[in-house]
Amino acid sequence: MAPVPGIVVIGAGFAGLCMGIKLKEAGYHDFVILEQADDLGGTWRDNTYPGCACDVPSPLYSFSFALNPGWTRLFAPHAEILDYLRRCADAYGLGPHLRFGKRVVGLEYDDEAVRWAVSTSDGETLRAHAVVSGMGALHVPKFPGIVGREGFRGASWHSAEWDHSYDLTGKRVAVIGTGASAAQFVPRIAERVERLYVVQRTPPWVQSKPDVEIPDGLRRTLRAFPPARRALRGAVYWLLETRALGFAVHPRLMRGHQEAALRHLRRQVPDPELRAKLTPDYTIGCKRILLADDYYPALCRDNVELVTDPLTRITETAIVDATGREREVDAIVYGTGFKVVDALQEWRITGRKGLTLADAWRDGVEAYLGVATAGFPNLFFLLGPNTGLAHTSVVFMIEAQVRYVMDCLRLLSRTGARGLDVRAEAQREFNRGLQRRLGRRVWSEGGCDSWYLDAHGVNRTIWPGFTFEYWARTRHARRTAYELIY
Repeated sequence: MAPVPGIVVIGAGFAGLCMGIKLKEAGYHDFVILEQADDLGGTWRDNTYPGCACDVPSPLYSFSFALNPGWTRLFAPHAEILDYLRRCADAYGLGPHLRFGKRVVGLEYDDEAVRWAVSTSDGETLRAHAVVSGMGALHVPKFPGIVGREGFRGASWHSAEWDHSYDLTGKRVAVIGTGASAAQFVPRIAERVERLYVVQRTPPWVQSKPDVEIPDGLRRTLRAFPPARRALRGAVYWLLETRALGFAVHPRLMRGHQEAALRHLRRQVPDPELRAKLTPDYTIGCKRILLADDYYPALCRDNVELVTDPLTRITETAIVDATGREREVDAIVYGTGFKVVDALQEWRITGRKGLTLADAWRDGVEAYLGVATAGFPNLFFLLGPNTGLAHTSVVFMIEAQVRYVMDCLRLLSRTGARGLDVRAEAQREFNRGLQRRLGRRVWSEGGCDSWYLDAHGVNRTIWPGFTFEYWARTRHARRTAYELIY
């Protein structure tokens, strides 16, 4: 094993880059950022489907220490976000720390050396005192278990792996899934295809998306007057935080959002039969609320059909629903999301005394503050269990977590300890309180079944409160919550 820098950061998306920037600002230079792809950007590098854009207002979807005055729209398209991340990497000098084409396949903790061995797919093993996972949860595409899927002879791909070499113009296309990605690309491809079948399992709640172009004059003001950028960001933050009232306080407070969504549906879908198929039967907020002004109109087109009968199989040339009806298609696009809850278990991770992460999480994925798991010293997760959001920007959570990890590293430095391992009781107490709150929230309302839940129906994805609560709880690493290893 070759000696390498003392801290390994995995992933070069928002989380990994933020970690690298803050390490460098604090004087750490012995770190590397391992990225499996040949470029940085994470989900904004991978997702290139037509219409790909952020569903969080641009002023808040950026680092607080690197506000971007040049966003052209209120909801930035993916290319602008990717360019922003590249500029941040350049501005903060992360180039020498980035190592591309390095896919991590395993982590193994050495109890005697108090170090991690980080294995990559090219056979290299790196040694590190600390490891920070910045992989997030939205990077492992999920496909439905429909009989015959592998035998389809036409073109097919997941929305996160869009095949731009295949021209959809004039083709018969099936889109399976009606989540956030599909709401963006369905309107774009509906105009080009001969026939589009949109296969819906559960109708999403959809609200209007106030996506407007940011005038040149305002952009000039933001560039010339930095306090204006800060004020705009603050206004957007507190506006979005009010949306959390229904999530964090009581589901009854979601009623206003639900009425707004129903009005949006009535305005855009005049056909009562189609409108009935698009009306959810669960409380808004149980699943991710979509923002779109062109999704419903796309479903009203003459060449588009909404399929609500479950698919039972896929033949070599067609999709077949539960009524036995076959629909011949040339291509299938899967907008079926990602393996969110079990994304981190794709790795082979072994901690103290041979404990594997799979065994530690056998009864459910959990971590202390979503960042640390008992039995895995100096291993930190960014956007780990129960730190996802349904109402505002995850970049805010990333910054809070990075600040917390930095405080953990300072705790090691102050005490002279070589490792710190969160105490199992501290982790259990945190997660008991977390699940009690989640049990009284909209995600546990009757009829709620979403990708937020694991196989046992437990929410392992969402933070149940306001983001300023999480910010307050992660301001400092509490020494009593950790066992220090010397």
